[in-house]
Amino acid sequence: MRRENAVHMRGGVITERDPEYCTIRTRIPAGVISTGMLRGIADIADTYQAPYVHLTTRQTIEIPRIDPNRLDEISQSLGQNGTPVGSERDEVVNVIACPGIERCIFANIDSISLAREIDRRLFGKEMPVKVRISISACPNACTSPMLNEIGITGRIQPIRTPGTCTGCGTCVEYCKEEAISIKKGVSVLDPAKCVQCGTCVRSCPFNLLKSSGEHYLVSIGGRRGRHPRIGKELIVVNSPEAVVDVVEKVVQWVYRRAWSGRLLSEQLDELQFEKFREDIRSQIPASSVFDAVEMDQSR
Repeated sequence: MRRENAVHMRGGVITERDPEYCTIRTRIPAGVISTGMLRGIADIADTYQAPYVHLTTRQTIEIPRIDPNRLDEISQSLGQNGTPVGSERDEVVNVIACPGIERCIFANIDSISLAREIDRRLFGKEMPVKVRISISACPNACTSPMLNEIGITGRIQPIRTPGTCTGCGTCVEYCKEEAISIKKGVSVLDPAKCVQCGTCVRSCPFNLLKSSGEHYLVSIGGRRGRHPRIGKELIVVNSPEAVVDVVEKVVQWVYRRAWSGRLLSEQLDELQFEKFREDIRSQIPASSVFDAVEMDQSR
C-alpha cells in the first residue's frame, strides 16, 4: 500500500546514487535560519551519522547519507527544530530571496518577509510541474528571478522634483545603464534604458530625485538548466499583498492547466499565456497595479 502521507513520499526525501541511503532536504524559506536552528541541524546530522551537511542552491540545507529506515525519526527531529522536511518534486519548493532592505544597500523591497508569506501560503503544494519561486529586491537580480517558474523583482521609478535639478551629474555617474544625461543643465531620463533599480534616487546628493514608490514585477515561465530561458513579464503591482494575490492566482492557474512531464517554460504558449496575462490584469484591482510616471523633464 502506498503511504501517500508518510515522510517516505515527501519531495524533501531524495534517493541517493547508492539506493541504500537518502538525502533529506529541509524547508528554510529565504534561507534564513536562526543560530539555534543551525546548531539543531548539526546535532541532528551527528545523531543520524551524516558525514556533513550540504547548502543547496535553493537556500536550504540537506542532510545526506541517511538510513531510509530512520526517516520518521529524523522527520520528527527536524520538525521540532523548526526546519521540517522540505520539497523537491512537482511541488512548490523552497522560496528563495536576497537579503532585501534590512541589509542590502541596493534593495527596494522587503524580500525576506515576502518570501516567508508566500512560503506560508503555498509551500509544498502538489503541482503538475515543479514550481520554483525567486524574489530579488532589485533589478540586480542576485537570485535570478527571471530564471524561475515565478520571479518577483523589486523596483522603484525615479521622479525628479520639478524645477530644482542642479545638473551636477551625480546620477549620470551612478547609472550603469547610461539612462540619464544632462541636457540644458538638468538631468534627463531615457525610459527605454532605465531598469528602475533606484540607484540614481539614492545617489542624488541634494535629494532631488524621488521614488514613485516601490513596485513588484512578476514574471513566469523562466528556467535554468541546460536550456535556460528568460521568464515572461506578467504584471507589475505596487504592494506585497498584491504580489501574494498574483502568485496564488498563478499557482492555481498552473495547477489547473499545466501537464506533467514538461517544464512550465515549455508549455506557456499551449497554456495561452497571453490570455492568462489579460485575465490576471482584469482580476487585480486597478489600485494595486503600478502605473509608470514620467520623470519630470522641465526645469
